[in-house]
This record gives sequence, structure tokens and C-alpha cells, in this order.
Amino acid sequence: MTTIDHRLLQVRARIARACAQHGRDPAGVALLAVSKTMSPAAVREAVHAGQRAFGENYVQEGVDKIAALRALGCTGLQWHYIGALQSNKTRAVAEHFDWVHGIERLAIAQRLSAQRPPGLAPLQVCIQVNLDGGRNKAGVSAPEALALAQQLLGLPRLRLRGLMCIPEPAPDFAAQCALFGQLRALLAQLQAAWPPGAAALDTLSMGMSADLEAAVASGSTLVRVGSAIFGPRA
Repeated sequence: MTTIDHRLLQVRARIARACAQHGRDPAGVALLAVSKTMSPAAVREAVHAGQRAFGENYVQEGVDKIAALRALGCTGLQWHYIGALQSNKTRAVAEHFDWVHGIERLAIAQRLSAQRPPGLAPLQVCIQVNLDGGRNKAGVSAPEALALAQQLLGLPRLRLRGLMCIPEPAPDFAAQCALFGQLRALLAQLQAAWPPGAAALDTLSMGMSADLEAAVASGSTLVRVGSAIFGPRA
């Protein structure tokens, strides 16, 4: 067993324990392995250990890694873009990724929709919400998120799946849960106002290596874990 195999088992066990403690089905919490700065060889180790969904923060690195993994014979993978996205990089993301987690501007979403190739499934997206008002944090406020969600409904090559957050580190479990609970409540508010017949909003992308237990306790459906799987980054 490789180090990455072992770490993946540990992370999956953490998710399973958190689900058991809070009455959740582990099948309802997806694991996204954040592979930014990691080599294709490291990602291939994770693939061989059964991991299929990977997250990248840098567009060109991600595009190159997607091609490298395909060349290594790793198929059927799901690629998530989770970094800040500039308008001059939207085409590459639209053409190569399956998910985008950090939508915070209508103009970026419009470009992604227009540039998504017709032969691909609609791009799955989450709106990034700035929960704690951090001035250096990306994301929209809660009222802005509700308005942006309505605007995304009309974009034909995107499917809004839910909400995402990257809050500032909180001092303890209770504080972590309080922040994540805000995102859960916002999604419930959005779901209540969602038009009948529209694709369901089913995703809360929240929780990372240090706080995934609190995220699971608070209803996360997707945790984004990097260092706990791949080790410290250079």
C-alpha cells in the first residue's frame, strides 16, 4: 500500500465516522481530492486507490494534468475547477473541466456557458459565498447569491448545483459548524424559492482537511481534501 492509498483510507474513514456520529449516509458525502501542485504520478496513485474526482486551482496546470492522466490511461475521471477564474481563462475551463466551484460573477458564468462545447454535458457549477465577510476572500454575500442563482437559470450550457464556501479558519468545532450552518440555511432558502421543474439544487461544497467533520455534521455533500491525501505542498 502506498502512502496515498493509506491517506485516502484515513480520509474516507474520517468521513464515515462523522456520518455515523451525525446520522448521515456516507454515500451522501462525495470526496474531492484537491490535486493542485501535485504531479500526474501522484494523481495516478490516487486513481489506482479508487479516487475519481479531482480538484485543480490553476487553469493551465489543470488542463495539462487532465491530458497527462489521459495519456497514462486514467479515464472516467471527474475534474473540478475550484480556483479564482479570470475571463481570459474561461474557455479552457469550459472545454476541459466538469465542474466549477467558484462562480461569483454573472459575466464569468455567461462566458462559461457560451464557450462550453455542445458535445459535452452542461458544466456543473456552484456559487461561492463569502460567509464571514473576509475582505480578502472571494465569493458573494448571501443576498447576492440568491440573485445570482436566478440569473444562472437562463444559461443553457450550465447547471447550477448549489453553493460553495471557503471560510476563514474557525477556533473550534462549534464555530466551524456555525459557519457551515449558514451555508446550509442559505441553500434551503434558495431551494424553497427555486422554480418547479428546474434542476434540483443538491450540493453543499464545504469542508477541507482541517474541518471536514464539522462540514459533514452541517450537511456538506462534497468535501475538498488536499493535504490529508497528498501530504504537504511544496
